[in-house]
Amino acid sequence: MEVSVSLPPQSTTPPAPAVPAATGDERYMILIGLNYKCLFLGSVSSSLLSKFYFNHKGSSRWVSTWVQSAGFPLLLLPIYLPYHLFKCSQRKPFSRFNPKIFLLSVMVGFLLGINNLLFSWGNSYLPVSTSSFILSSQLAFNLILSVIIVKQKITFSNLNCVVLLTLSSVLLGLHGGGSSTTSQGLTRTKYLIGFFCTLGAGLLFALYLPLMEMIYRKVYCYAMVVEMQLVMEVAATALAFAGMAWDRGFAEMRNESSWVFDLGPRAYWLTVGFNVFTWQLCFLGTAGMIFCTTSLTSGICMTVLMAMNVLGGVLVYGDEFGGAKVVSTLLCWWGFCSYVYGIYVNQKKRNGEERAKDKVVNESQQHDCVQQLVLWGRELFDGIVHLFDRICVAEVLGREAAAVVRQIASGAAQGQYSSVVVLKLEN
Repeated sequence: MEVSVSLPPQSTTPPAPAVPAATGDERYMILIGLNYKCLFLGSVSSSLLSKFYFNHKGSSRWVSTWVQSAGFPLLLLPIYLPYHLFKCSQRKPFSRFNPKIFLLSVMVGFLLGINNLLFSWGNSYLPVSTSSFILSSQLAFNLILSVIIVKQKITFSNLNCVVLLTLSSVLLGLHGGGSSTTSQGLTRTKYLIGFFCTLGAGLLFALYLPLMEMIYRKVYCYAMVVEMQLVMEVAATALAFAGMAWDRGFAEMRNESSWVFDLGPRAYWLTVGFNVFTWQLCFLGTAGMIFCTTSLTSGICMTVLMAMNVLGGVLVYGDEFGGAKVVSTLLCWWGFCSYVYGIYVNQKKRNGEERAKDKVVNESQQHDCVQQLVLWGRELFDGIVHLFDRICVAEVLGREAAAVVRQIASGAAQGQYSSVVVLKLEN
């Protein structure tokens, strides 16, 4: 049976130079960088846009809650495009999505929906700088809950950061509602309501971070993180829809865009649309940072962004930056810098231990190699000695045999042996 094989025509074009593929560490750092950029842009922009909405007579807290999760259809693009359009992924979307992961995603989504409502309620009362500093206390809650949920190790830098950030938030709660807030029509009661709502939002978000870290330990790829984020956003949006339907939020949204918002309907819907987009960037970046690092590292990154939110509130909206906020800023940065320094010291210590361990392993390997060489040398020496002994024995036996032959030949010459024996010996 003959099989004909047709070879493709040879191309005269020289082959393109091979492009080295990115290593695992490079892809990991690229993924972290992209997620942190999403977190940075989403956190700062969404906070300023939410305050912009309330500053221009937007008053619906359900609308502000709804925009934080209503952009979930945008997540369909990174889920389905790599598989169906770009053909760069062999994994089918939701192929490893079991009922347990789905149920966990829905429950966490409802938790996010409540967190969004508390954040909107607090942000409608407080200046951006004040709400940002209060939300920075989520790092303290995050540390405590990380110890309970994911067994995070407590260090001096962790405790120092917790104390300083807690003092920073308490200082704002006691002295933040001064003349700047009352001059804008914000009473002391409303300020405290906004303060505790924002503090509750920070607590729930701090619970969300280690909880997702525990769940992500069972997730094997970043695509599943985006799929879980989609389910969570759908659940949070359903909660916001229910609240808006109960409180007539949809009719209020139409009335607000036409008659209440002082910049007109077009600016209203642009504000809502951009807010929807920026919140998706914020939550997607947060989920990616948790998956790529830890919940505590993600909380640290968000604490850094709180300072950017404060600066944005002062620059864009002219929020007062008085003595209480100055002291609170110093306490916040003191706690953050001490925590970062603690991470640096621990990392340096771990690197030193790894180098010492590698040195011990290398010395052990060198010692094993020397022992092996010595063993091989001994075996070679024993073989040479054994061969020399055999040569010596053979030489002695040869001499004895020659002596016997000479003795027999001498005896034959004297007539002691028969000529037949001599001939046989000679032969």
